[in-house]
Amino acid sequence: MHILIRSALFLSTSLAAAFCLAAGAPEESMYRCKGPDGKVRAGSSMPPECYGRDTEVLSKNGTVLRVIETQNTKEKRQDVEAAQEQAAKTRSEQLLRDRVLMDTYLSVADIERLRDQRLDMLDAQLKLTEQHVISLKDRINRLRDDAARFSPYSTKPNAPPLPDHVAEEIVNTVKSIAVDQQTIDIKRNEQETMTVKFAQDIKRFKELKGIKN
Repeated sequence: MHILIRSALFLSTSLAAAFCLAAGAPEESMYRCKGPDGKVRAGSSMPPECYGRDTEVLSKNGTVLRVIETQNTKEKRQDVEAAQEQAAKTRSEQLLRDRVLMDTYLSVADIERLRDQRLDMLDAQLKLTEQHVISLKDRINRLRDDAARFSPYSTKPNAPPLPDHVAEEIVNTVKSIAVDQQTIDIKRNEQETMTVKFAQDIKRFKELKGIKN
């Protein structure tokens, strides 16, 4: 008995809530669009001229409840929203960079000092790698001179075959030179990128501080 009463109460409550929601929700009453000729078309059902065109769905009092968009309109809106989102993200990132810049440095001299330290470090790494390449090239030249005594590099018909360890050392040295050369290219790119970044930081720091020169 109690179960039946509770079920009845629950059902009546649910029905009342559904009725309130239905009563409170605006009723779609009219469709409106601009036809191919530019004139407004409207009706209680979608006019034929509205098919394939942006169409407003109105309530009884004329309020626009929603818009049935064409694919072209939808894509344009999404493009605008994506551009706005990217612009907001860019502004947020700039504000963060500005805050970090102001919290990290007290003066332009501080930025220049850190720039010079990092560039000097990269320059030292570059010189070390370049010296290593020079030594590797000297080694490859000696190995090639040594290999000239063996077949197939020697012109002597009875020359012995090139020893495996010599051939392996030549291959490994050539690979090391290639790796070092790649490292040199990377470090030089880092130098250029770092120089540009510090120049941008100095310029922005001056703007934020109101420094004219």
